[in-house]
Amino acid sequence: MFEKILIANRGEIALRIQRACREMGIKTVAVYSQADAEAKYVKLADEAVCIGPAPSTKSYLNIPAIISAAEVTDAQAIHPGYGFLSENADFAERVEKSGFTFIGPRADTIRLMGDKVSAKEAMRKAGVPCVPGSEGALPNDPKIIIEAARKIGYPVIIKASGGGGGRGMRVVHTEAALLNSVSMTKNEAETAFGNPMVYMEKFLEKPRHVEFQVLSDQHGNSIHLGDRDCSLQRRHQKVIEEAPAPGIPTKVRDKIAQRCADACKKINYRGAGTFEFLYENGEFFFIEMNTRLQVEHPVTELITGIDIVKEQIKIAFGEKLNYKQRHIELKGHAIECRINAEDSFKFVPSPGLITRFHLPGGPGVRIDTHAYGGYNVPSHYDSMIGKLITYGKTRDEAIAKMQIALSEVFIEGINTNLDLHRDLLHDSAFKDGGMSIHYLEKKLGMKS
Repeated sequence: MFEKILIANRGEIALRIQRACREMGIKTVAVYSQADAEAKYVKLADEAVCIGPAPSTKSYLNIPAIISAAEVTDAQAIHPGYGFLSENADFAERVEKSGFTFIGPRADTIRLMGDKVSAKEAMRKAGVPCVPGSEGALPNDPKIIIEAARKIGYPVIIKASGGGGGRGMRVVHTEAALLNSVSMTKNEAETAFGNPMVYMEKFLEKPRHVEFQVLSDQHGNSIHLGDRDCSLQRRHQKVIEEAPAPGIPTKVRDKIAQRCADACKKINYRGAGTFEFLYENGEFFFIEMNTRLQVEHPVTELITGIDIVKEQIKIAFGEKLNYKQRHIELKGHAIECRINAEDSFKFVPSPGLITRFHLPGGPGVRIDTHAYGGYNVPSHYDSMIGKLITYGKTRDEAIAKMQIALSEVFIEGINTNLDLHRDLLHDSAFKDGGMSIHYLEKKLGMKS
């Protein structure tokens, strides 16, 4: 096994990876910006290297600095976490060419699945159902674009091939607005992603966001770990996630999950990954694959008993999966609330000093956070300061535990979105399960 791993990330995920390494007897190297010098995971690491000033472009996105930190500390592998460079194929390639192991997929796989057009083509060939849409990128010919939209049927959505995070998308309801919308999305895509290529899909009116966790080694073995419902979103950013997704027939779930595992074999996937789908009227439609660890991985860990981070490390080292699909049993229900340093309903970021910090406990309660009383939340990065996860034998039990846990959380000195979570956990539609991805934004609209 690896003797030392460099963690190329920050925040709660850096601490999460560090804990997995320590359990496995692996030494860790924390890299940090000047703004994170006092972070908990920096103090707990076996070694720590400052890689630059606060702006992420000069630190956590600084590939030469990260590679140099690995070299001077004699690390053997680099774990990218999520965000930052985790799905950057050039980074993965640089890591491997520099003599280190990248704990994630191969660079060519990241490129394949990072481009939405090539990803959909690969999934169609693998038998994974996709949203009806254009066959590949849209051409420049207006007639072909108009014909494609008529064939798909309005409303349609124009998406940037290299997009992500909710950017580079535009919904079109009429033919009169089509060509201008395509042109605007192309311009945005060029500016934001350096790739003007766009494609067209049918815009589903009230879909749910359901995703499947997979693990695949380099020996041709692939398994799935069930699904997660991530439909409670604001501006395409997830707020609450749960596993398994409520209200989906077992046969329907298992059929798509197995197709995801089989698709991993066809694209020679290595590591942990997530297939994301829209689910509407009993059908699944593939939208993208995340070739990294997900923020919401803890809910899957709780219902399967499998440590996904440890499995990532073992796979990267070259080990075979210890599990066959028949060994995977989904038990109980888990819910995750993302705790952000922001106003609950205005969503204005709230960096600053946490003066008091009290977290809940008890059976079935898990906390993933790097924050503490006296911690100064930087203004330079994502506002998430932790995740609260509960587990129960049933969904109702998991909800009850989360309601109690949220009532016990006390954070003072900054604003948080705890009140939003408390509201949502008592929301009748949430208790019923199966909300669409538009539910939260509509609910918030009623509040404003």
